[in-house]
Amino acid sequence: MRHLYLATLFACVLGVSILGFRGQTFTQPPIDIFPEWAFPSMEHQPKLRPQGHSAFFADGRADRTPPARTVARGMLREDDHLYRGKDAAGAFTKGLPAGLTADLKFLERGRDRYQIYCAPCHGATGDGKGITSRYGMGATPTYHDDRLRTMPDGEIYNTITNGKNTMFSYADKLIPEDRWAVVAYVRALQRAQQGKPADVTDAAAKSTLGLP
Repeated sequence: MRHLYLATLFACVLGVSILGFRGQTFTQPPIDIFPEWAFPSMEHQPKLRPQGHSAFFADGRADRTPPARTVARGMLREDDHLYRGKDAAGAFTKGLPAGLTADLKFLERGRDRYQIYCAPCHGATGDGKGITSRYGMGATPTYHDDRLRTMPDGEIYNTITNGKNTMFSYADKLIPEDRWAVVAYVRALQRAQQGKPADVTDAAAKSTLGLP
């Protein structure tokens, strides 16, 4: 039994000595135990590297321009309501897109994104008196005037997406669902300023408090 252990240890040491450890720097290519024709290796498959040379194309470049109207994976945006805030006729929409629900979790997400990206200018309550107003930035609109209270939800979404006047686009910071969450939270801020006690029904109060 002892000789079996020694033979096994010797075989392991010999194998490591010949093949070496993957991940280390070698001056020679690693040894392939199995023939390429029997077990093809991804290390040796034909492929084109970015910025590399290709003998197949006349210009010798491996990088190719995508065909016209090519859409990157995950970027096919057919839902105009979700991605543009517009309906099939091109008019700004009212309400949330299908699949999004203005529940407490959704509003909390909107509040979180609003406080990070919107409150510095528009203020914590949406009155346009954010901290930037203390440093000379003026003309930030309040969400509580009639023009913005009656503005379609899709138009507010469009402003977040594309920017307007001195406000830049936030499309690179907020995914579409988060932009709609911000729209929902803006509506909640407006309702908080314009709501009346009669608007709060017993059923709504119990639902908010988690009561049966």
